[in-house]
Amino acid sequence: MSDQIQFIVEKLNQEPFRKNYNLITFDSLESMQLLQLLSDVLGEIDPKHAVDIREELPEQTAKRMLSLLGILKYKPPGSISDLSAFRQGLVTGSKPVIHPVLHWLLQRTNELKKRAYLARFLVKLEVPAEFLRDDTVADINKQYEELMEAFKNLHKECEQLKTSGLSTAEIRRDISAMEEEKDQLVKRVERLKKRVETVQNHQRMLEIARQLRLEREREESLAQQKQEQKNQLFHAEQRLQRAQLQLKEMHHAVVDSKPESLMKKLEEEINFNSYLVTEKIPRELESKKNSTYFLQKVAAEPAMSQSDLSVLEMKINEINAQINQLTEKRMMKYEPIDSKFSMYRQQASIIARKKEAKAEELQAAKEEMSSAERQMLQKTSQAQELEGSEVLKGDEFKHYVNKLRSKNTFYKKKRLEIAEITAEYGILQRTEELLKQRHEAVQQQLQAIEDKKGISGYSYTQEELERVSAVKSEMDEMKGRTLDNMSEMVKKLNTMVAEKKASLAPVIKELRQLRQKCQELTQECDEKKIQYNSCAAGLESNRSALEQEVKGLLEECVQEESNYRYINCMKRNLEVQLQRAKEEMKAYVSPDPQERRKAVREQYTRMILEQENLGKKLREKQKVVRESHGPNMKQMKMWQDFEQLMACKRECFLKQQNQTAIGQVIQEGGKDRLVL
Repeated sequence: MSDQIQFIVEKLNQEPFRKNYNLITFDSLESMQLLQLLSDVLGEIDPKHAVDIREELPEQTAKRMLSLLGILKYKPPGSISDLSAFRQGLVTGSKPVIHPVLHWLLQRTNELKKRAYLARFLVKLEVPAEFLRDDTVADINKQYEELMEAFKNLHKECEQLKTSGLSTAEIRRDISAMEEEKDQLVKRVERLKKRVETVQNHQRMLEIARQLRLEREREESLAQQKQEQKNQLFHAEQRLQRAQLQLKEMHHAVVDSKPESLMKKLEEEINFNSYLVTEKIPRELESKKNSTYFLQKVAAEPAMSQSDLSVLEMKINEINAQINQLTEKRMMKYEPIDSKFSMYRQQASIIARKKEAKAEELQAAKEEMSSAERQMLQKTSQAQELEGSEVLKGDEFKHYVNKLRSKNTFYKKKRLEIAEITAEYGILQRTEELLKQRHEAVQQQLQAIEDKKGISGYSYTQEELERVSAVKSEMDEMKGRTLDNMSEMVKKLNTMVAEKKASLAPVIKELRQLRQKCQELTQECDEKKIQYNSCAAGLESNRSALEQEVKGLLEECVQEESNYRYINCMKRNLEVQLQRAKEEMKAYVSPDPQERRKAVREQYTRMILEQENLGKKLREKQKVVRESHGPNMKQMKMWQDFEQLMACKRECFLKQQNQTAIGQVIQEGGKDRLVL
């Protein structure tokens, strides 16, 4: 209990309560203060309950708190199992009732806030059945239930978004990275603009490039539409193939069967489906409903510990044992061993179980067959997407195998040719290495000769000149080709621009009319906007003045309300004091001595007399103690000296005994030596 109170005090001293309690002050709170404290905690959980309990009746306070505790699924502890006793303790502000409630509320404040918030929207209003017969009320109730389900879904989505891990820091980093990329792209575009400005007719070239980009985007969109239409056509062909396959199967079934067999097959299917509809599915549905009901009941219960679960398991085992015993007794009582009905009933139960098992096997086989068909169609569609054609069957597959064999022989021939070419490549590579070595030797000899003749570097300079001339000729050819290509591209672009202009001429005419209309509408919009702004400014000024007036009135109302509460409290205190004075006067004037004794004046007079008598006795006792203090101290000193004297004598006696014992031992030792 002390740990519980300490936890409550710690929580109340923290935010948002900040009560500055200690164990003594909290334990000394009166019943009204405890109820107000409980109301404040409930008001923190649900703001509707932030109420001053002095302004409402005790029954209203208890009813309000009990309703909220019921919504929060609070259960009284084992010591307060009786609900009426708990309600009475809540009305009177009993500590054994209030302290556990505060401990339970402060332990799980955040969870209870969420539960109270959801209860505002999910606690269903019970409408009587006679009112639901009205169509309007029924429709409104249905809309109310639909809105409640929508709220549940939205709340779940909100919780999932909160726990999805998308933090604002990551989003800010992404935004900053995107802004950096945007700045880089802007700088790059500016550099490209500066580079293009030096080219002649760059505006025209940019316009042509823009039109080319638009046409390419349009081409991409058309290609995408074409691909989508191809996919739609492919899916339609798949559906057609499935329908044709089903039609073929139906034709085979009709050709290979007779009317009697078809009727028999239909009867079997009807019997099986009727068994599923009338027996199996209702039984499974009933079991599912029962399990759902029990699960909802378990979910509504508070969290259970392991000890509670073990107790429940023991109870379940005991109840099962009792059920088995009762079943055996019933069988022994109503079904004797020699009865033939028991055998028939056992056979009927066995047949029913076999029937259920076979029905489940048949259902599973049908589901497996349908899944296999779906997988076959899926694999067929995947093969068609990969290969671009249908799956081969029969003669087509044999033809495909022969084609693969011919390709395999062709592949083997080409692989032999590749091996020969690889061997020849190795020989040529070795020849190239030998020629390079010879070339290096000749270059060294040529360099030595040039050094002797005094013209070193002549061969290198000549090679460089030849290489530069070759590069120059290649560049000239490339420039000529580039100019030709550019002229052809300009011609093509000019023709494309002319075609686009011709195609865009009617659109431009419509655009001019629309621009003129847009200008008129823009002018009208500006005029309306000016009128709106002037009207909004006037309304805003009126609104601000009204807000100031309302604010002043609210402050005045709050001040008056606080004054009213203060005066009301003072009035109650004065009434209590007046009542006490009346009772005191009535008791003091009463001729009955018993009533007069109950008066406060008589009580205080009696207490004063008792205290005066007690003071006299204590003073007399003090006088006696003072008079006997000197002789008593002297006598105590004499007893202490006597005690020291007796202790000294005891020590001397013990020493003397020890010396006599040592002397006897020495004498006995001397006698023994003389005997020897």
